[in-house]
Amino acid sequence: MPIEITMPKLTDTMTEATLAKWLKKEGDEVKPGDMIAEVETDKATQELEVFEGGTIAKIVIPEGGTTAVGALIVVIAKPGEDVKAVAAAVKGGAADSAPVAAKPNAPASQPAAQPEALKPAEAPIAVEDHHEGSEPTVLRSDGKIRVSPLARKLAEENGVELALIQGTGPDGRIIKRDILEAAARVSKASASSPATPPIQPGKVMSAGPSTTAQAAPMHLALKLEQKTLPLSNMRQTIARRLVSSKQNIPHFYVSMDVEMDALLNLRAVINTQIEPEKISVTDFIARACALALTRSPGINSSFAETAIIQHGTVDLGIAVALEDGLVVPVIRQAHTKGVRQISAEIKQLADLGRARKLKVEQMTGSTFTISNLGMYGVKDFQAIINPPESAILAVGGTSWKPVVRDVAGKREIVAAQVMNLSLSADHRVVDGATGAKFMQELKALLENPLRMVV
Repeated sequence: MPIEITMPKLTDTMTEATLAKWLKKEGDEVKPGDMIAEVETDKATQELEVFEGGTIAKIVIPEGGTTAVGALIVVIAKPGEDVKAVAAAVKGGAADSAPVAAKPNAPASQPAAQPEALKPAEAPIAVEDHHEGSEPTVLRSDGKIRVSPLARKLAEENGVELALIQGTGPDGRIIKRDILEAAARVSKASASSPATPPIQPGKVMSAGPSTTAQAAPMHLALKLEQKTLPLSNMRQTIARRLVSSKQNIPHFYVSMDVEMDALLNLRAVINTQIEPEKISVTDFIARACALALTRSPGINSSFAETAIIQHGTVDLGIAVALEDGLVVPVIRQAHTKGVRQISAEIKQLADLGRARKLKVEQMTGSTFTISNLGMYGVKDFQAIINPPESAILAVGGTSWKPVVRDVAGKREIVAAQVMNLSLSADHRVVDGATGAKFMQELKALLENPLRMVV
């Protein structure tokens, strides 16, 4: 019997995935442990491993194709089997696979009104390009686009609308050459367009009716381009989970300001001693959260309909921003690790996350999440809970503020570096007082950082 490999469920939230790249081709021999493909899930790009040897007889899903969990993607002939006969027996195949469709930005339960450019028509529509020497592009009438992963990436980088490109690859697939040629046409068109003459200092334009638009501020003349961007698997999952979180979890919020002078001074001293390593503020916050959660087990809990589960370990999720979404790698047993070890793991996992190389076990099972936007200059914000957790910490930036301190028995106003923390909590699990006590403990640790390192 041939070996039929279906799309595996690589993450807990995955319902479909995109076959990003085939590492083997039809006719190649494979052995147990070989990686045969790269699969783009809702959270990362992962390699697909085979556990039996043989010869790849038929690739069912082509590169760039999206299919549901459990769908057949490749068939392997076992040693001794007739590879051609196995291939011929496979229903469908790469040539019959459905092309990747541009998905509208709307919930799956409500069909969205398609943009005018993507509505089905009786025949392909020629889109005229009025620039000299250009060829008309073709918009496919069924709104479906066949595009290689590299071409899709180049299109995003160059701002090229895929729906307006006529592919020259196999079966009309858009390939790298098509994107580069389209980008060159856009560049040529921009260069040949008459430039708006610069406004000379000291000159005032005439105030006649026909010059009203010219007299407008220059920044109002910036040109924006309308685009329809298909939702990636990751963005669809983020949308589903966060809508569900806000609709089904009764959020409440507790915020506190934390004086960071002592921690920042300690960090500077430590970093001079461990160069070229660097410990970040996030690393200290992670260590403080891990300790505070051991003293506030009610926060390190999950709602389970008929019970509340208090977790026996602190597994910290650290939100990492990507170009088209975010991932949350997990620091296991964080309460047992020091600042330096936590720092090393955060860096390693963040790098894997940005490279889309995280494994399932590295980004599932967190009991509490930290989201830090302080490095972007954000003062404060409120994060959405990542279920099944019961709380998430939003970390704002640090800025100088006046604070009142007791100096030699007298109250004085002094300048201090202050950071805002905001806890979002599930009121089914956490009461207001429980959230406040956790924040008090966290504040005490951050303002007295030696308690974290000794």
